[in-house]
Amino acid sequence: MTQFTVNGEVRDVEVAPDTPLLWVLRDELQMTGTKFGCGVAMCGACTVHIDGVPARSCQTMLGDVAGAEITTIEGVNSAAAEAIQAAWAELNVPQCGYCQSGQIMSATALLAETPKPTDADIDAAMDGNLCRCATYVRIRAAIHRAADLMEA
Repeated sequence: MTQFTVNGEVRDVEVAPDTPLLWVLRDELQMTGTKFGCGVAMCGACTVHIDGVPARSCQTMLGDVAGAEITTIEGVNSAAAEAIQAAWAELNVPQCGYCQSGQIMSATALLAETPKPTDADIDAAMDGNLCRCATYVRIRAAIHRAADLMEA
C-alpha cells in the first residue's frame, strides 16, 4: 500500500511500487487529464507536479512518490494556472490539444518560479514538451501573456 496526496486528497493505492505514476493516476484513480505520449519521459505529455516541481509521470515510479504531494492538470489551481489557462484560451494555443495538459503544467511551474520569464527562460522550462502540431510560437506568446495577466 502506497499513500500520497493527489490534488489535495490523501490517496492509498495497492499497486506495485515499480508501477509508473502515470498508470496509477489514469488507471487506478481515473484521472485521465495526464496523457501518455512516449513512455520514456521525452515528450512531456505526462507532466505533473511532484511537491511543486514538474516531473514526467511515465518514468516516475509509485514507490518514489510515497508521502509526496502530486498535482495533476485536474487539480492545478493557482494565480499562475489561472493566468496560463486564460492566455491559452485568448491566444487559441491548442490545435489537437493532446500535449496541452503537459504544456500547461510546465508553464504553470515556470510562472510560479519566474513571474516575468524571458524567451530563454521559457525555452529552458518548456524544453522536452513536444507539440506535434508545432504551436510553439503560440505557447511562448501565451506564457508571456499570462505573465502580463499576473502582473495586472
